[in-house]
Amino acid sequence: MSSLLRPTLLGCVLAAGLIAPASAADIFPYQVHEKELENGFRVVTVPYDSPGTISFVVIVRTGSRAEVEPGHSGFAHFFEHMMFRGTEKYSQDAYNKVIKRMGADTNGFTSDDRTVYYITGPSAELETIMDIESDRFINLTYEEDAFRREALAVLGEYNKNISNPFLPLYERVRELAFTRHTYGHTTMGYLDDIKAMPDYYDYSLSFFDRYYRPENSILLVVGDADPERVNELAERYWSGWESGYQPAEIPAEPEQTEARSSHIDWGGPIAPHMMVGYRAPAFSDSTAQSVTLDIISQLLFSESAPLYKKLVVDEQWVDQISGSYTDHRDPYLFMIFGRLKSGDLQEKVDTAIQEAIADLQANPVDKERLERIKSYLRYSFAMGLDSPQSIAMTLMNFLVLTGDPQSVNRVYEQYQKVTPEDVQRTARELFKETNRTSVTLSFPEPAAEPAAGG
Repeated sequence: MSSLLRPTLLGCVLAAGLIAPASAADIFPYQVHEKELENGFRVVTVPYDSPGTISFVVIVRTGSRAEVEPGHSGFAHFFEHMMFRGTEKYSQDAYNKVIKRMGADTNGFTSDDRTVYYITGPSAELETIMDIESDRFINLTYEEDAFRREALAVLGEYNKNISNPFLPLYERVRELAFTRHTYGHTTMGYLDDIKAMPDYYDYSLSFFDRYYRPENSILLVVGDADPERVNELAERYWSGWESGYQPAEIPAEPEQTEARSSHIDWGGPIAPHMMVGYRAPAFSDSTAQSVTLDIISQLLFSESAPLYKKLVVDEQWVDQISGSYTDHRDPYLFMIFGRLKSGDLQEKVDTAIQEAIADLQANPVDKERLERIKSYLRYSFAMGLDSPQSIAMTLMNFLVLTGDPQSVNRVYEQYQKVTPEDVQRTARELFKETNRTSVTLSFPEPAAEPAAGG
């Protein structure tokens, strides 16, 4: 359940400071301390044995999913850029000097459901980090000229990325698969919208005003940090941030009733590419659906999978093949991607994939193999929790999806429950022809020369 929908009683408990103890059965082994300020800003602290180092993450639970107005895609990503442009108190140069003096690492990223900003640096500089980060969230201002320059920088980034065939494929699959939902455009946004962005200065201000609010944001501090000190500083530096979050009304996507396909002609010689998306359910920590999709990904597309061995090792029809589902707040896609050795192999590769899927639908997976995969996923996850930044990025994902840090433990409880029948049923529900959207990309074969006249 989202933190915005929690009952008042729980809000009062959070305001007083809540500690979620780690249980021996939990996959996430660290204590989580939570506090909520009066303005709705959540503060989550995870003490971790990293002497002298913390990871400081500010999560805005808004990404390109919230770009509901036609003609205005790309603004969530745009604000990732603008947040590094400085304020009256800390100009861009002054901010960078503080970061450099601390020897810290800072960056940001945007995706469909989130915009995230992080600093990994010395714990002794916690108050300094609180100061510079709260300042840019509360006091960000920019003139129209600066806005226009940054909008052109975003266009330059798009033009660079579009030279990689993956982005055009990804754009086309999403645009075909989603006819109403905002997942129909990528985080970069539509090219026409990005070109028009310099003329939407006033709109940019309204976007920031709607979504960059305390009730829609979470501060996560992991590492050598005392939760009481973190809460005290958060109260001092973030309590003046005015509430006023206005959630976007995300249009529901209608059921897909027929297969959709398209082809892209590439402008130069290139290995043929293919991408297929199957409509998949939204992330859930209360059912086994999401985790079963992860298991299916391993069964079909991991390097130990028979399909991978056939396509990559034995037949050598492709040099890349993958399939996965990424967690999303709303129903999304299970994506399959392949890069083929030649264009005449397209039908063979697609047939091999469909045969592997059909086998998974018809025959329950071997129990021992399923248990090995579940064990691998569980322990590889646990082994990755080995630094403040890796812990922060992991917990951040669940805070974005549900607002609840305990989602991580509930999800890994679900892994333990998955049966061969669950895998078979999910494969049948997911891999339907009417649920499929496919796009191919290749360099068009040159037209045959006409025969010379006799």
